[in-house]
This record gives sequence, structure tokens and C-alpha cells, in this order.
Amino acid sequence: MRQYTKEFSTNTKLAAPVIIGQVGQVAVGIVDNLMVGELGAASLAAVSLGNGIFFVVMSVVLGFSMSITPLTAQFHGEQNREQGGKVASYGLLLCGIIGIFLFGVIKVIQQFVPLFNQPEEVVEIAMPYLNVLATSMIPYALYQGAKQFSDGMSLTKLSMVATMVGNVLNILLNYIFIFGKWGGPELGVTGAGIGTLVSRVVMFLVLYFLIIKKEALKSYLKWPRASQFEWEQIRRLVKLGFSIAMQLLFEFGFFTMSIFMAGSLSINAQAANQIALNVASLTFMVAVGFGVAATIRVGNQLGKKDIPNMIRISRSILLLTAVIQLVFGVLFVFIRHWIPTLYVEEVEVIHIAAQLLFIVALFQLSDGLQVTLLGSLRGLLDVKMPTVILFVAYWVVGFPLMYLLSKVFHLGAFGIWIALFTGLTVSCILLFIRYRYLINKIGE
Repeated sequence: MRQYTKEFSTNTKLAAPVIIGQVGQVAVGIVDNLMVGELGAASLAAVSLGNGIFFVVMSVVLGFSMSITPLTAQFHGEQNREQGGKVASYGLLLCGIIGIFLFGVIKVIQQFVPLFNQPEEVVEIAMPYLNVLATSMIPYALYQGAKQFSDGMSLTKLSMVATMVGNVLNILLNYIFIFGKWGGPELGVTGAGIGTLVSRVVMFLVLYFLIIKKEALKSYLKWPRASQFEWEQIRRLVKLGFSIAMQLLFEFGFFTMSIFMAGSLSINAQAANQIALNVASLTFMVAVGFGVAATIRVGNQLGKKDIPNMIRISRSILLLTAVIQLVFGVLFVFIRHWIPTLYVEEVEVIHIAAQLLFIVALFQLSDGLQVTLLGSLRGLLDVKMPTVILFVAYWVVGFPLMYLLSKVFHLGAFGIWIALFTGLTVSCILLFIRYRYLINKIGE
């Protein structure tokens, strides 16, 4: 046990800035929800619908950007500055192109939202909000490209600083544009979208400035001419990024279906579902931080060809994540009735949300471990089989169960979240089997 616990300090120092940065990004959404919640359940449901669509599409650019981290970490471990620089430059360019494309994808999806069997009042409020979010896809994509590069170089504090700046700005702009304070127009839910858009632009600019001001990183971002492109490296990024994007699309899509399912039940069910998603996403981002740490450290050790330490380090991160997520689970059991009161005053919404938060408490362990396992597997550049595993867990097992429990057996929102719990648990078990198989194979 001691050989694992002695790595806790290093793991935490590497993961902490990522966690703060990731929680900061989720906090942008939480702040939007807390402020918009004062406008009523319909407005909160509208934000849920808009964010649900945005996050599914966003998973594509997030997945492609995450291919930058393991490759950067591996070349950094090999001390191969030339190839690391190509990964950084090509990755950022690729993210920008994908961001522009996904802006168009959201605009197309908007045309079909009225067909999703959502409350008319919610759709009417959500569409202007989603218009602004669609525009924010471009700076968000660029920010993610820069973030994944700096993370891969083990400089995780840079994105943390950028995110903190963006969060403060988002809160101020929300206050101005949602409620019409300090001479600003009172735009309601759309005002929350404007705050998010501006904060994402600023986050990218701040992070890019921090990167080019750091001598250790500045030389990496050299923009080659088209004739100088190393297309093999670009294909490698695309191939790795596509698999990771599919992983995130399967997972984010699964959780977004909970929004549409809850919306087909009632406005109150959708509002309660959004509260549970907010809380679950907060602790999920803590696990994501350790997942990123696993990707970086496993990738570094793989580059150094130090297999025994790679195995020991990956196991230490899994152990630390399990302890932290268990603490979260116990905490949610005790405060599940209080948390919803921070969002809304409607008694029915609070009651439903408290039930859903009990399920959130139950799946903390499986949710945290499956994210960390994915991080370790990405560090090993193993992405194809995990993609298949996530598809099976969420769409072969989880989604049919979600429909059956909520619609056929009439368990409502509670049935939706039992299905989410089941999907995450199946994912965790199958990923652990895959992880053990690869670790045993590499260790032979």
C-alpha cells in the first residue's frame, strides 16, 4: 500500500490545477443555473435544454483536443521537442477548424428542437440562449486545444488561471445581463449565454498569452507552412481524437438523453434533473482531474519506457480517486435535501431533485473510477476498445433501461437516474477488465 500512497502527493499536485480548472468550467454552468433559477423552473429547464444540446456537440471538439495530451506527454517524456511542437501546432489548428464546423452543426440541430417533444415555453426561452452558446463553440475549441497542450507538458496551472479569470468575468456579466444591473439590458436566460460567450473568449486569450510568455512552451507553437505539414502526425491526431470524441459523444449523449426524457415528463422533472446533473458534473470534474493526471503520468512513463513505475503510478491514481469519490458519495447522502434549495423554491422540484441526488451519491465510485481508467488507457494510447465499451455500457445497456424505467414502468425521473447509475457501473467494470488485461500484458 505504501508504494501507492507515496504517489498521492505528486498525483494531487498535478491533478489539483486541472480539477480547479475543470470545476471552474462547470462552475460557469452552475452560476448560470443558480442565477437563472431565480427566474423560475421554466427558465432553468431552458438552460438545461440549451446546455444539453451544446455539451453533446462540444464532446466532439473536446475529444479531438484530448488527443493532444497523451501525445504531448509521450514526446515530452522522450524529450522530443520537434514532434511535441508539431502536436501542439497541428492540434490547435485542428481544434479551431472543428470549432467552426460544430458552430454550423448546432445551428442545424436548432431547426429540429421543436420535434423533441419538449414544453413549448421551455423551447421558446432556450433558442436565443442556444444561439449565443453556438457562437461560443469557436473560442471554447481553441481554449481546449491550448489547454490540452499545456496539460500534456505537465503545466496544468496555466489553464487553471485562465479559467478563474473567465469565471469571475462570467459572474459579473451574468449579473449585468440576466437582471439588467449597472445599466445593462435585462435579457434573462439569453444574458447568461452572453456571459458564457465573453468568458470563453477571454479564457482562450489569457491561456494563449500565458503559453507564449513561457519560454519552455513558446518555441512549440510555430506555425508551419502548408508545404511543411507532416500529414502523418495530423492523421495520428485525427485518428486518436476521433476515438476519444466518440467516447465522449456516447457518454455526454447518454446523459443528455436524461434531459430530453425528463423534459417529456414535466417542466419540474426537467428542472430537478438539471440540478442533479449540475451536482454530478461537479464531482465528475474532480475525477476528470485525476484522469488527466493518469494520462500525463502514464504517457510520460511510456515515453521513458519505465513500465514498472507506470503500472505503480496508474494504480496509485485509481486508489486515490476511489477514496475521494467515496467521501463525495457519503456527503451527498446527508445534504441531498439541502442542495436543491440553492436553485429553486418550488417544493415539487426540490423533492424530485433530492431523490435524484441519492442516486448521484450511489454512483460516485463507479463514475470516478471509470474516468480515471479511461485516463490511464489514453496514456497507453488505447482508445478503440474503450470506445466500444462505452457504447455497450451507455447505449446497449443504459439507454434502453432508461426508457423502460421512466416510460414503461412509470418511475419517472428516478427511473432515468437508476439507468444512469447502471450505465456508469457497467462502464466501470468493463474498463477495469480492459485495464487489467493491458497492464498484465505490458508487465509480462
